Amino acid sequence: MSADITRIATALDQAARKAEAVAQFSASAGFSLEQAYQIQRASMQLRQDDGERLIGVKLGFTSRAKMIQMGVDSLIWGWLTDRMLEEDGGLVSLSRYIHPRVEPEVCFLTRRAIDRPLTLLEAADYLEAVAPALEIIDSRYQNFKFSLEDVVADNCSSAGLVVGPWSREFDAIGNAGVLLRMDGRLVQAGSTAAILGHPLRSLVQASKLLGDAGIVLPAGSLVMAGAATAAEPLRAGSHVSVEIEGLGESGFSVI
Repeated sequence: MSADITRIATALDQAARKAEAVAQFSASAGFSLEQAYQIQRASMQLRQDDGERLIGVKLGFTSRAKMIQMGVDSLIWGWLTDRMLEEDGGLVSLSRYIHPRVEPEVCFLTRRAIDRPLTLLEAADYLEAVAPALEIIDSRYQNFKFSLEDVVADNCSSAGLVVGPWSREFDAIGNAGVLLRMDGRLVQAGSTAAILGHPLRSLVQASKLLGDAGIVLPAGSLVMAGAATAAEPLRAGSHVSVEIEGLGESGFSVI
């Protein structure tokens, strides 16, 4: 299987670099979830070898409905890198992506290394700040179709992120309204409570997942807590913004 891990990791890396979709691998390769994370790590190592820098992690399946839909009982996670960062208020080029979608999120900035599983009571003590954010997800698979193992191998569809102004209003994020707009038109509305009931629970879950993988997340890392609403396709010429009650706004324009 080690040869398959290298082959699939390389293919996914090239798909991301060239913005060209590939067919699912799980149907023919038949790898496990554990092996999917090995593929993910190998693919991310290729990016690091090319000078890309890991800056944090993202959580997936933070919605109970999504967990049930995919038949899983735990979150999945992937890596964020410096080349994924897009400027708040800036321009995002569709040429970098295959079939990108955007979803509103809460982003945390850590102030202490996360080196063990945390409790909910401890979580806020490990944070420096919180911000409204937008994640650009972009499956490297054809037609945005994949199995659980496929999406984990593909770094959980992580492709880009825009982070808004930082604050320390941690008390405001428990059940805050979330509005996603395109060209000023409301396209999704929800609450931060959709993120495991409270976004801080995502940090707790992240600490457990990282601990299981034997990974220490350094201080100064970003943690994307998960989507507060469904994702929307990105279209050239549009302006996208998120507003989270008590945190502020973030946005970008698509070219």
